[in-house]
Amino acid sequence: MPRTNASQNKMTGGPAIILVEPQLGENIGMVARAMANFGLSELRIVNPRDGWPNEKARSAAANAQHVIEGVKVFEDLKSAIADLNFIFATTARQREALKPVRGPVEAAQTLRAKETAGLRTGILFGRERWGLNNDEISLSDEIVTFPVNPAFASLNIAQAVLLMSYEWMKTGLESELDLTFKGPDMVPAPKEHTIGLFGQLEEALAARGYFRPKEKTEVMTHNLRAILTRAAFTITEIRLLRGVVNSLDNFSRQKPKGAGAPEGRARVKRQGDENAPE
Repeated sequence: MPRTNASQNKMTGGPAIILVEPQLGENIGMVARAMANFGLSELRIVNPRDGWPNEKARSAAANAQHVIEGVKVFEDLKSAIADLNFIFATTARQREALKPVRGPVEAAQTLRAKETAGLRTGILFGRERWGLNNDEISLSDEIVTFPVNPAFASLNIAQAVLLMSYEWMKTGLESELDLTFKGPDMVPAPKEHTIGLFGQLEEALAARGYFRPKEKTEVMTHNLRAILTRAAFTITEIRLLRGVVNSLDNFSRQKPKGAGAPEGRARVKRQGDENAPE
């Protein structure tokens, strides 16, 4: 879903994302991209295997260059978190550490509350192959884990960052249902338009012997109307459907429109039906 609007101001701030000994530059770049997607900007890296700067990371970051350019590199975890007041450590497996364990939703709410109170926060993410060790987790305040398939619990580091970044973004919205854009307002058509569609369609079906056996005509008609009213069609949609019925009613596969006079019966405009297509 590639879409970047350079005219919009970049969202910044929020908890620091701290990667402990990441191995692949591509993963660092994808982390930066995930952060930028949801308004995070501070990326700290502890002892990256391939050093820094890393061109593979820059390439994988796409348009998240502001995150890449602001990366801070540290030799050890203690230095990377020294100025922070509150830390979450991410892990996919149960630990013996006597720390509160949160899900991503509750963790993001906690981080938002801490940040609003003026505290500096961060989230620790471990190595691609085996995550964080117990000593590193011991430096955190709380643990965050994800409700994943227990038979396949390992997440790619960029996926884990994306999940936490997304939950962080949601906590800053007025409503969790807010979106960056919305679909058009769909106003159901006045009933006169719907009734006109009923009449045209039922007349066309009756002419082709659809209502059989005859004694079930009323039930079949009611069922057809129930289906059509359930969709709450707009005026534009009803006009489109009536145009479809009109075309099928007046032209055949052998004699399509433009091939001469229609073979079908001439449509007779019912009295008072001003909404029927010509």
